[in-house]
Amino acid sequence: MIITPEGVVLKAPTESELASVVGLSVAPESDFYDLIVVGGGPAGLGAAVYGASEGLRTVLVEREATGGQAGQSSRIENYLGFPNGVSGGQLADRARRQARKFGAEMLLARDVVALEAHGSKRVLRFDDGSSIAAHAVVLATGVSYRSLGVDGADGLTGRGVYYGSAMTEAAECADQKVYIVGGANSAGQAAVFFARYARSVHLLVRGPSLEASMSHYLVEQLAAIENVHVHTCTTVAEAHGADHLEELTLQDAVTGERSTHPASRLLVFIGGAPRTNWLDGVVVRDERGFIPTGPGLLEDGRRPHGWTLDRDPYFLESSVPGVFVAGDVRAESVKRVASAVGEGAMAVTLVHRYLGER
Repeated sequence: MIITPEGVVLKAPTESELASVVGLSVAPESDFYDLIVVGGGPAGLGAAVYGASEGLRTVLVEREATGGQAGQSSRIENYLGFPNGVSGGQLADRARRQARKFGAEMLLARDVVALEAHGSKRVLRFDDGSSIAAHAVVLATGVSYRSLGVDGADGLTGRGVYYGSAMTEAAECADQKVYIVGGANSAGQAAVFFARYARSVHLLVRGPSLEASMSHYLVEQLAAIENVHVHTCTTVAEAHGADHLEELTLQDAVTGERSTHPASRLLVFIGGAPRTNWLDGVVVRDERGFIPTGPGLLEDGRRPHGWTLDRDPYFLESSVPGVFVAGDVRAESVKRVASAVGEGAMAVTLVHRYLGER
């Protein structure tokens, strides 16, 4: 039950209803736009900024909060123009305010469940049955962290086992031993951050080294922090605990040897899976659910089935004309904040080209 300052009682409100009460925009101002951006991570925010700044009637739809996975990062130090680094939350907040300044509309806590093509109109349907339409769409839905998938982990999710991290969790880690699973930048950034608070941070990496998957500057930082310990060729085999995580069983990926250690917190950063099931049967996806675009759609020079235009798909265009893809959800994308922002901007350029054709 939620009681607002005005005395209104909400019984088991939906996220959309709660967002509306606290002042977030959840209802579209129009039923038709030039451009709809789905997803509020770096790619979606980049598309919203460039779309609105170039005069397109632009609306961004986000199911949770702007920032995406990058918004959870404690410190991004290799993003152009921030020599001292910037937190993901700060970067997302600046981008959101920038998009709003140029006139982009933001719809938060709204879940898009279907995409339809009706002639030149592209329609997006929400989970409550309502819809909005536009000339063009940019899909920037990103990815979700994959499940750890080991015995005991699912039952302890939110009770010692967490996917991603937030700076607000740091105080709870004071004088504790923290385990982090993952070998990419997000895991390394979390290790650097939590090392300031935890007694020790143990980074568990499946591969033989960090160099293949993590930026060089982060590898050097981790090596210089005394209470960060990197365990290569190591995986989590089991998680143990009644009401909260108590122990972890780790396995040597080479020898298969197992050992059990006391643990109260496990942060998981093991790559992402795209949320694209809602596009099934409409947009071509690869076997992992990512969306191929442009040249990736051509087989032996043939255009994708159902393609209606007398040209090949543009570089960031999906199998549906006028539906573009940017960021981590795109097949073969580079998993970096800068490239996601760049793809968002490039997608808007291609949207202009597409609209010019029509």
